[in-house]
Amino acid sequence: MLFDSLGLNSELLSAVASRGYTEPTPIQASAIPAILEGADILGGAQTGTGKTAAFALPIVQMLGEQEITRKRRIPRALVLVPTRELAAQVSNEMNAYARRLSLRSTMIYGGVTIQAQIERLHRGVDIVVATPGRLLDHAERGTVNLSTVQFLVLDEADRMLDLGFIDDIMRVSEYLPKKRQTLLFSATYSASIKRLADDLLDRPRRIEVERKNIAADPVTQAAYMVEKSRKREMISFLIRQGGWNRVLVFVRTRYGADKLTEELLYDGIKTAAIHSNKSQSIRNRTLSQFREGELRVLVATDVAARGLDIERLPHVVNYDLPQVPEDYVHRIGRTGRAGESGEAISLVAPEEKVLLAAIEKLLTYPIPRRTLAEFPEVAPRRSLKIREQKAAAAPGKKKTKGKQPKQAGQPPAGRPRGGKRRPRGAHRQRPAAGAAGRR
Repeated sequence: MLFDSLGLNSELLSAVASRGYTEPTPIQASAIPAILEGADILGGAQTGTGKTAAFALPIVQMLGEQEITRKRRIPRALVLVPTRELAAQVSNEMNAYARRLSLRSTMIYGGVTIQAQIERLHRGVDIVVATPGRLLDHAERGTVNLSTVQFLVLDEADRMLDLGFIDDIMRVSEYLPKKRQTLLFSATYSASIKRLADDLLDRPRRIEVERKNIAADPVTQAAYMVEKSRKREMISFLIRQGGWNRVLVFVRTRYGADKLTEELLYDGIKTAAIHSNKSQSIRNRTLSQFREGELRVLVATDVAARGLDIERLPHVVNYDLPQVPEDYVHRIGRTGRAGESGEAISLVAPEEKVLLAAIEKLLTYPIPRRTLAEFPEVAPRRSLKIREQKAAAAPGKKKTKGKQPKQAGQPPAGRPRGGKRRPRGAHRQRPAAGAAGRR
């Protein structure tokens, strides 16, 4: 099947060709004709499947066919996304098509001054790409008019629900006309997504082009079992010995992102972190450096990484397993895009086995385990009792109460260089369940 069989006009076919696309992806082949026919859509598709073009192309075409009668343009299409990174990605693709038909598009998100956004809206736009919270702020201020919106798109709706945007989404919908075309896209199909679809969609056509809740096929997955205190050593070893470049590493907290970045830099690996405590300008600069190869590793939290579009990303590492199994699918969806192969590695501590089991239940298959025979230090450490017995049996040595035996010439396993000695047995303590995710 070719794009010219989907009902797109010559201007958009030219735009598609200029972006190097030759054949539509499955989601595009199914969704574009249905949207052009005016149907509401409930689409199930992973990231990297071409779903942005699947809704952008038909919306731009239908808007371009309408005659503009007002002096100042008022938004006629609204795309809601979970993060500002995804807003930028969607807006860039939307603009690539909209400019062919003299349509204006803008993006609205938090973390930046609102005045510049107000000025762009006042000049008039046809398409708005926005995060729910900042858009609601504009709606309540009266700085955006949503009364003529004909198309509402909820992109990565499952993630918006995960981030707690459900109330904002429903409040935004109150500013929209009842008569409109609504398109909802989600990587997973849960009970909460079904409820949202029931509230906002009218007899939608369901388009499922990927297996439900399954990671993309081009991605090779593997899990390494490792003590939590040895994860830093393992990831550093994997990156250096494997000669990895362009590695996206996921951690659970902002503190964890900064800490791992500092440790990898200490190991001589060019690394930077992005998370919600970083300003937008710093995040943009960091992403640019990573894309251009100035950085070898990018460490990110789930929120910061959502919507990232990084071409030719061969490696994704789950340094911390996600608390929500669906986030695993979103994470590894950063690699293996557009038919390219990718590798997703998970470092699993003993206390994360429950999380791994939940992920495998979602995937409906086990993630292959790997070991590092050439790096035996990563194997789970022997118990304190065994080490003490060995030390006591050594001739000429006395057991010193309150101190741990250590190998000559190196600090105890799990203790940063130069750090204070841990009290006896401290390495065996486990954090309270969920504590790592509440920082």
